[in-house]
Amino acid sequence: MDRIFVAKKPLFITSNSFLSKLKRKYGVKKAGFSGILDPFACGALIVAFGQYTKLFHFLEKSPKVYKATLWLGLESDSLDLENVRSVQEVAPLEPGKVKEVLQSFLGAVRFTPPNFSAKKINGKKAYVLARNGAVEELYKELKEQTMQIFSLEFLNYAHPFISFRVSVSEGAYIRSLGALIAKKLGCIGGLSFLERESEGGLRFEGEKMLNPLEILPFCKIDLRGNSKMRTCIRDGKKFHPKILKISENTKYIVQFEDFFSIISSNNEKVQYLANRIPLC
Repeated sequence: MDRIFVAKKPLFITSNSFLSKLKRKYGVKKAGFSGILDPFACGALIVAFGQYTKLFHFLEKSPKVYKATLWLGLESDSLDLENVRSVQEVAPLEPGKVKEVLQSFLGAVRFTPPNFSAKKINGKKAYVLARNGAVEELYKELKEQTMQIFSLEFLNYAHPFISFRVSVSEGAYIRSLGALIAKKLGCIGGLSFLERESEGGLRFEGEKMLNPLEILPFCKIDLRGNSKMRTCIRDGKKFHPKILKISENTKYIVQFEDFFSIISSNNEKVQYLANRIPLC
C-alpha cells in the first residue's frame, strides 16, 4: 500500500509505538513518519506507507504549529510531566505581564535542546544518555541553537497555567521555549500539555489520504500521453534538461498516468531524486 496522511498521536505513547499500531491497523509492513513527537506530546504526525515514505525528505516542515500549556513552578528534568522533581509555589502574575513576555519571544530565539530529547549525541539519542545519568556529556555536547518564532498567541492564564499557540520553524523545541518563558517571568516551569496542530500546513483530518502531487512544493510538468518520455523517465535514462525546459538547481515533479518522478537539473544533466513513485 502506498499512502501518505496525517494521523493524530495520543498522549503518553512513543511515535514508534503509535506507528506500529497504524501498521497493524492498515496491514502494512513498510511505514514511517516525519517529525517525531515526544511520548508526552500528542497531535499531528505525518505518516507514509510503501514507496510514499520516500517523500518525507521533500515535504515542507515549517511552520509547525503547537498548542501548549505551561505550568509555572513545575521542576522537571524533561521540562514536562514525565520527569517531575517538584512543584514549587509561584505568586500570581498580572495577565498583562504574561502577554507582554509571550510577545517578547517573537523572532529568533536562542536555546539549548532539552536533555530528554531525540537529539543525537555521538550516535546516541540524548534521552538515552539522560536516563543513564550522563549529564556531563550532555552538558558538553548539547549546543545552543536558534529557533524562529513566527507567531505566539496568548490563549489563557489560570494561575499557575499559561496556555498559548505558537508557530515555529523546524527544529524548535516547545519545552525549551516554555522554560525560557517561565525564566523571564521570574520562576521555573514545564509543560503540562503539548499538541502539534499542524506541520508544514498539514493537519489531522481523520487520516484521509493525501495527494502527493498537491502537497509537494515543486513545479509540475504534465507528461501524460507522452509515451516516449514515459519510457525514458521510467527507465531512469539521462537526457538534457532543455528537453523539458527546466531550470538549474530547481526540483520538478514529472507526472504520468500511473506514476510520477522528482527530478532536478545540475550541470546540464537531469538528476533523478525519486523515480517511479506510484499514483494511487
